[in-house]
Amino acid sequence: MARPLTRPAHFAIYGHMTTTKLDLTGLKCPLPALKTRKALKALKPGDLLEVRCTDPLSVIDIPNLIRETGDKVEIIERGEPQIVFLIKKADDLIEKANG
Repeated sequence: MARPLTRPAHFAIYGHMTTTKLDLTGLKCPLPALKTRKALKALKPGDLLEVRCTDPLSVIDIPNLIRETGDKVEIIERGEPQIVFLIKKADDLIEKANG
């Protein structure tokens, strides 16, 4: 069985904005939320993080994490067996106010 990719891959789109793809399929709670938090810290405001998960608890854990960080979930796609989140990194000022 192939091990899931847990290192972000960067893709530049629309000028300075970057989309980072994070494949967390196969990982169980709390790893998807922890790895998402770590990946968000490395992003600049306005950057996007696409997170792919298979853990059903991620539909609870990741939105709760995003509420804590002040970032924004742009799109949530839920299919069998995969769940995809597109998260937009907030301004540092918002994150500091919530952190």
